[in-house]
Amino acid sequence: MIKDNLKNLRKKITENNLDGYLVPKNDEYFNEYVHPSKDRLNFISNFSGSAGFAIILKNKKYLFVDGRYTIQAQIQSGKNFKIITMPQKFPRNVLKSKKKLKIGFDLKLHNESQLNYFFNIKNIILKPLNKNLIDIIWSKKPKDKIKPFFSLSKKNAGQSSQKKIEKIKKVLLKNKADYLLVTAPENVAWILNIRGHDSAFSPIPNARLLISSKGNIDLFSKIKKIVKIKKNFSKKISFHDENEIEKKLINLKKNNIWLDSLSCSIKFKYLLNENNKIIEKIDPIYLLKSVKNPTEIKNMRKSHIFDGVALTKFLFWLKQNINKKKITELDTKFKLEKFRKENKNYLFPSFNTISSSGPNGAIIHYKATPKSNRLIKKTDIFLCDSGGQYKYGTTDVTRTICFSKPHKRIKDIFTLVLKGHIGVATFKLNKNTTGKKIDKVARHPLKKEGKDYAHGTGHGVGYFLNVHEGLHSISKFGKVKFSEGMVVSNEPGYYEKNKFGIRIENLLFVDKYKKQIKFKNLTMAPIEKELINYDLLNEKEKLYLKEYHEQVYKNISPYLKKVEKEWLRSHIN
Repeated sequence: MIKDNLKNLRKKITENNLDGYLVPKNDEYFNEYVHPSKDRLNFISNFSGSAGFAIILKNKKYLFVDGRYTIQAQIQSGKNFKIITMPQKFPRNVLKSKKKLKIGFDLKLHNESQLNYFFNIKNIILKPLNKNLIDIIWSKKPKDKIKPFFSLSKKNAGQSSQKKIEKIKKVLLKNKADYLLVTAPENVAWILNIRGHDSAFSPIPNARLLISSKGNIDLFSKIKKIVKIKKNFSKKISFHDENEIEKKLINLKKNNIWLDSLSCSIKFKYLLNENNKIIEKIDPIYLLKSVKNPTEIKNMRKSHIFDGVALTKFLFWLKQNINKKKITELDTKFKLEKFRKENKNYLFPSFNTISSSGPNGAIIHYKATPKSNRLIKKTDIFLCDSGGQYKYGTTDVTRTICFSKPHKRIKDIFTLVLKGHIGVATFKLNKNTTGKKIDKVARHPLKKEGKDYAHGTGHGVGYFLNVHEGLHSISKFGKVKFSEGMVVSNEPGYYEKNKFGIRIENLLFVDKYKKQIKFKNLTMAPIEKELINYDLLNEKEKLYLKEYHEQVYKNISPYLKKVEKEWLRSHIN
């Protein structure tokens, strides 16, 4: 199938007088999780990861991914594509030659800054197209069902949409901008307090906004999706079909227009650039959205207690039954989902559960399929990374566990990862703390032993929104300063190809106490005590673990059975 798809695409490449074609993962809304009907990268390469892009030339094929997906890409696409891991190499490194290459791309699926960064080489000529070559050859696309948007009440949003719009008006006036074009659905969701059904794992509403400095708003989406929310807004909001946005942008003249450098397509930029002055910066909503209000924090804490109960019940069940019956990776995925569904506030997963045992644990974003599904062995290290969307909150948690006495080397590595995890949780924050500083602390115990991991230590998390949210992060490149109300994951790890994977992940929020900001745990679930070498922990780390498990027990034990409570209590030492 993939070979036929590639053959058909190459015919179109030749017909359009091109040397190659660029296929990104994202759709025209730049969402992380795209609908199957928009997953063009999967169609042409079989790669199912959430980030990456392919370059198909007449005689070569490249698939570019980051370190989270290297092994997965090799397994899924290695037969047909040369896999390139970024940031070790970029297209500018791989395609550099004396021969000029004309590579086509869809104007709607790329932003200018990203293309300039990846393809800043003299021999590459990027050819913009107003059509998509994958769509032309993709005759049997999955159908996309249209579901209406819905509104959050002020009680659950914590702040009215009007107050949020007022904040944006002030930002626009300060930057002398007449309009802000909001092209990221997650930002539309935040400012209007609406949600939708346009992603498998996030309540995203695929829509765009044009906000004026006077507070007038034009919303563009499929008309059938906005029927239910219209009545909740004032006359200052005009509703349009999503196809009308181009006409609207063309008619704007002599304005200063702020475009988001992360999610605004080259198509929209070209339309506005003709008659207006462009201010190309990151959408200010990203930073405003990252700071959760007290209502959002309160609801997220509640959601994490629900989630902690489900995960603790699941871990106890797995420990009790692994030696009694045959349990596979897919069995565990479905069982954990069953425990989550016992709570009436649970809606659906916040991402595709990573249920990995033994060598599959080394594939950082592994997804169990009927083909890859392993029977979990007593001697395996088992890694489970999962999360849920609740009314109202988003969770993300990873636990690594064992079922028999582990090898000392495994315990030592797990403990090094745990030391990094504790280092993040107890990091002394101040108003100038960036993710880059915290990341060094997370990696330090592993690096002392010559080890590391090929992913960031932490990502922002949305409020009943995307499980991966910016702009703040804990990573080698994290430059955003942490402030009260921000939520971030804490997930150092270690992976050995074809052997095992280890990761410990909690979500944290930044709290303020006596003018001092500090991290507090949102996640409430036990950390595997059988994998800890306590001799490698200092007294402060031991005290942290004891106090954390006391907190977990206090929060979730009222919802557990007696045997589950006793097992959870045994983690307090």
